Amino acid sequence: MNVKIDTKERFTVIRPKDAFFSANMTVELENLLLVYLKKEIPHIILNLAEVSGMENEVAEKIAFLQQEFYEKSASFIVCEMQTSVENIFEKANLLEMMNVTPTESEAWDIAQMEEIERELLGDFDDE
Repeated sequence: MNVKIDTKERFTVIRPKDAFFSANMTVELENLLLVYLKKEIPHIILNLAEVSGMENEVAEKIAFLQQEFYEKSASFIVCEMQTSVENIFEKANLLEMMNVTPTESEAWDIAQMEEIERELLGDFDDE
């Protein structure tokens, strides 16, 4: 799997360069993303702008990974989905439960807001 990784101060943007994600790429995708849960800054923005298609198993894996990140208090936002990819998530009834934005800029904003929210809730929990 060919990806571009752009590390920012508070999150990492991962941009797959492959136009199609086949089911046999799910393990590679999972291994790539789960490493970030062990990093100091585990937050991920998955930019799917260059992906024009994927098998249902890949969509299901992305939705599962997103939930796993949130369960571990880490952000995972998917952005810039092409309509064909969005339709795959929609048909699998996954889109409604996911954190998806139309632009990478909006994904950055959400990641930053979620970090502030975690800090505030952490302060509240300490009291």
